[in-house]
Amino acid sequence: MRSYLILGMCTLFLLQYFTQGHWLQYIVVIMSLIAFFGSAVKADRFPRWLGIVMMTAGLLIEWNKGTGVDGISEGIFLILPLLCLITFAPLLSIPLKLGGYFEAVSILLHELIRKPKQFYAGITGTLFLLSPILNLGSVRITNEFLAELKLPSAVSAKSYLVGFSTAVMWSPYFASVSLVLHYLDVRYKEYIIYGMGLSVLSLLIGNLLFAFWHRSNPMRIDSPIEGRLEKIHRNQLIKLALIVVSLMGSCLFIESVTHWSMMVIVSLISLLLPLFFGIATMDWKRIKPLLTDYRDRTVPMMNNEIMLFMSAGMLAFAVKGTSVANGISSLLTDLAHQSFLLFALGVMVLVLSITYVGIHQIAAVGGLAMQLNAVDLGISNIALAMLLLLSWSISTCLSPFSGLNLMVSRFAGISGVQTGLRANGVFLTLFAFIGIAIISLVV
Repeated sequence: MRSYLILGMCTLFLLQYFTQGHWLQYIVVIMSLIAFFGSAVKADRFPRWLGIVMMTAGLLIEWNKGTGVDGISEGIFLILPLLCLITFAPLLSIPLKLGGYFEAVSILLHELIRKPKQFYAGITGTLFLLSPILNLGSVRITNEFLAELKLPSAVSAKSYLVGFSTAVMWSPYFASVSLVLHYLDVRYKEYIIYGMGLSVLSLLIGNLLFAFWHRSNPMRIDSPIEGRLEKIHRNQLIKLALIVVSLMGSCLFIESVTHWSMMVIVSLISLLLPLFFGIATMDWKRIKPLLTDYRDRTVPMMNNEIMLFMSAGMLAFAVKGTSVANGISSLLTDLAHQSFLLFALGVMVLVLSITYVGIHQIAAVGGLAMQLNAVDLGISNIALAMLLLLSWSISTCLSPFSGLNLMVSRFAGISGVQTGLRANGVFLTLFAFIGIAIISLVV
């Protein structure tokens, strides 16, 4: 029943987006609140209480601002495009599963196992390719490929975080990119080159540091599975890369023609791709069970995401314009007028401090994106977007409460602090300073 409620909420939001029916907005908001409290019952303990605290704080702050029901409705409605994105995006995995692309990736990684540097590049490259469309599912799938190898904890922690964190800075299928660009009113086609540049730089730094690390920590892993990449597998890998490029190209084309919100575009593509795949292959027998699994298992499992995203979005909207938010904004503006480096470090330290104690990046980065004005700061909107997304990416790796850190620490068998700080502290510190230096050139 909850699946139909969540799917109905997202579908009605898309309908409201195109019809602009004001009455429909209130219906969607009511459905969203019901979905929020329904998810609270099933969510894990920490996300449940954190979500309740953030939502309660957001509602109280917004009510005290005197905006009443309209203000609360606007705050909740503002985060709905993001909920649509995370709800519909898992549908993209259906054509990939049925197309046999994951098998080709698995064989490639097993073929590289006896060449540690190439193997590491294979893992990070795989995540670089899959994460933009599969989100955290890419880490889970990659770990399934490599489960029987029993990788050293440090290798798992390093490769998974380095590979996945690249997508946080450029993929329109990610909450981070869609949300920041939406709040800063930056078109994806204007940003993609800069975001992709940061991502590729991150990938290169991560692989270079691993090469140095491997000199003093040589590893040898024997695989029970003999990987041999045949021509058919190479063709599948090429097709997979083309699919990713086509999806990104479709987003750019539709945005340039329609000027729709990127989050809406991504949601529509996610909905239509399995349909087009089914029409092209007429393989409905294999598609139907995956759609049923998506409805009965994937959507109901989004309790934590719905709790955290909706409550963090409400809190970020509510704090906008408050004395605390204005004070932080003034402080950061003063720093920006003195030095871009001081401003960038101030933003990064603020985001890391908030997210390290469990507050979601949507509240920290989203609040800054709504509060800060690039003109007042003396920088461009693109530079501000790059800085916020760089901070989002680094905090995703470091925070022991982020979904990525929690998943990787579980796979690696070490704590979240060890996964973030100990295994990737040098990489994240170096990337942060190099990233800030590059962004300063865009200012």
